[in-house]
Amino acid sequence: MPMNRVQFQKGLSLAEFLAQYGREEQCEAALEALRWPEDFRCPACGGAHHTAFERSGRKYWQCGHCRKQTTLTAGTIFEATKLPLSTWFLAMYLLTQAKNNVSALELMRHLGVCYRTAWLVKHKLIQVMAEQEADRQLTGRVEIDDAYLGGERSGKRGRGCENKVSFVMAVQTTDDGHPWFVRLDPLPFTQQAIADWAQRALAPSTYALTDGLSGFRSVHQVIAGHQRLILGSGRPSAQHPAFRWVNTLLSNLKTALSGTYHAIKFRKYAKRYLAEFQYRFNRRFDLKILLRRLARAAMLTQPRAEWRLRLADVHR
Repeated sequence: MPMNRVQFQKGLSLAEFLAQYGREEQCEAALEALRWPEDFRCPACGGAHHTAFERSGRKYWQCGHCRKQTTLTAGTIFEATKLPLSTWFLAMYLLTQAKNNVSALELMRHLGVCYRTAWLVKHKLIQVMAEQEADRQLTGRVEIDDAYLGGERSGKRGRGCENKVSFVMAVQTTDDGHPWFVRLDPLPFTQQAIADWAQRALAPSTYALTDGLSGFRSVHQVIAGHQRLILGSGRPSAQHPAFRWVNTLLSNLKTALSGTYHAIKFRKYAKRYLAEFQYRFNRRFDLKILLRRLARAAMLTQPRAEWRLRLADVHR
């Protein structure tokens, strides 16, 4: 079997990371270049003329037109952080270079912070990932399957279990039969919910393959082609070649979650945890620049206070 070049790529080594982002001033310079690649632009009026000064050890930029003052991290996911930027970069490095997910507990140990801080750092960064992936639209041949997260507690089993979160996984494949992009979205398995999801997630030219779940009947309303394969349940369904990649990625997802986390509040945070897997998979082709891409996205993401991050995602 030939080597999988994506799987065996070198990525960004720890030595390279420390050389590029090991000091606070390196991290500040990196974020400044990512936020203003063509020199300063006022976040309020877009003006380029400015002055810069330091106050209490922090650098400020003042717009020469509207006189607004701003800092490097103001208006970004890093706003008002008390952590050094080098700590944020280490967290981004761990989240982007690890083969599986990294829990908040593991981040706590690597970053040398308390658990609450580690949780907040992780959820701010995976919120960035979720917003970056929110508008992704698949096209061409797409395998679609329904699945569940959670359900470890006792109670009713099966699709009606109140302890589970239902979600849809869709995998776009290439002409030569390899996975290209993936989408994972928590949603109920009703025809209306799936039709609304397909409108957002699938291009009109998509040819979709689904199983016999009744909710998938509505997919044909919004895309060019739809084939329903009624296979039943069990191993024959999971091993059907038409769903090879969606079943493989579902297995990878569940292995990554179960191997990383001892307890996840899927009811509240399923959307973010699924988006983390989606973000990394869809950018797996060049691990060396993945940290830089996440840092750039973080600079373009609005601040998220802790109370907002702890709110439950709406999922009915």
